[in-house]
Amino acid sequence: MDTETTPDHGERSFEHTPGFLIRRLHQIHLALFAEECSGFEVTPVQYSIMSVIGEQPGMDQSKISTEIGVDRATLASVVARLEANGFLRRIVSRLDRRQKLLTLTARGKTMLIKMQEPVQRAHMRTVAPLPPEERELFLTLLTQLVGGGNDYGRAKLRLR
Repeated sequence: MDTETTPDHGERSFEHTPGFLIRRLHQIHLALFAEECSGFEVTPVQYSIMSVIGEQPGMDQSKISTEIGVDRATLASVVARLEANGFLRRIVSRLDRRQKLLTLTARGKTMLIKMQEPVQRAHMRTVAPLPPEERELFLTLLTQLVGGGNDYGRAKLRLR
């Protein structure tokens, strides 16, 4: 189906198309994250990586890329920055020397704890314009869209 027209709504201007609105909402969320988390000098992707490692210490980089839907090259670059900043440590696996296992440092664990509330506020502010009873539906629909299009992304995301 043509994404610019629908049978029910006729012609749509670009600002009412899914791609435009999703991109714009992402920009808004990034701005809210930056505002809430200013001073931490951690990006949303870095926070996602640290969160996964915090939940599953010792996970290898390849698995983390599918946990957050980031391609391996980008992940390796971000991990290198996190390591340089003292937030995590890469350890070569004893079972497979090619694998890099990631763990948070004490500094990384502390940062993750400090960021929890500001990150939660950013998420809540992103959906705040919706009535409370519609927020769960919105997240359910977003999850369906991501699941339905997961094969088209540059990096796969392990859906739960």
